[in-house]
Amino acid sequence: MHSFASIAAMHNTNLSVVAPGISEALFATAIGLLTAVPAYVAYNVISNSLDLFQDRLEGFGTEFAAILSRQSEERA
Repeated sequence: MHSFASIAAMHNTNLSVVAPGISEALFATAIGLLTAVPAYVAYNVISNSLDLFQDRLEGFGTEFAAILSRQSEERA
């Protein structure tokens, strides 16, 4: 945004007019990426861990239900 304001104010498109604004935008982009990439990786690690836990829990539930079913049939 500052680059466009500088161009409008100076009525000139020299590199010296545009460079500070571009530098500021690139710095903000780099900070955003340094924040977003680790957050994305952490999200995927946690999400995969929860998926594995859900699969294990479903397997346990199925096995436990089968055991209870067998025990109730044996008592009858």
